[in-house]
Amino acid sequence: MFAKKCIFSVLGSAILAFGLCHIHAYSGVTEGGVLGLTLLFKNWWALSPAVTGFILNAACYLFGIKTLGRDFLIFSVISGGGFSVFYALFERLEPVFPFLLENSLFTVFVSAILGAVFVGVGVGLCIRAGGAPTGDDALAMSLSKLAKLDIRIIYLVSDLLVLSLSLSYIPIKRIAFSLLTVILSGQIIGLIQKIPCHTEKNT
Repeated sequence: MFAKKCIFSVLGSAILAFGLCHIHAYSGVTEGGVLGLTLLFKNWWALSPAVTGFILNAACYLFGIKTLGRDFLIFSVISGGGFSVFYALFERLEPVFPFLLENSLFTVFVSAILGAVFVGVGVGLCIRAGGAPTGDDALAMSLSKLAKLDIRIIYLVSDLLVLSLSLSYIPIKRIAFSLLTVILSGQIIGLIQKIPCHTEKNT
């Protein structure tokens, strides 16, 4: 079972990295969660995302370790490390879907949908293994366990909050695509957690 979870973590981090690097980045939409907050703080108070991102992600991971334990730390290291490695590899490639660079309304819509699918599946597999590739996911996993809530609700509430605040500096049309992306990816993550797995009863 440990080997299977490692495979899920690596595969999920690869799918996530590809989606962010070659699809999601082309959509020109903002994000919810930690990334969205760092952009918000940058626009409100000129704080560097490098600093705020590190602080927020570190806090989320520490919260996750305290709440979810040693296995969470192990699989988060695998997922987070795998994401960094795969992203570094994927960004060396030429755009896989060059038509998405047109930045028309249609291509932004396609990027938002496809990006959400890759993010949802990638993060979903990592979380299914027990780890978090980003601080957002660590926070969602922890709150889901503590509050006994479906993880989809956690993602939805946190993303809606951040996106609502982002209206202070981002046009509503762009927020609409962001909302589409975060809702779809969050639902996919939750659905992956609900897929029956016969080996889970033996853990």
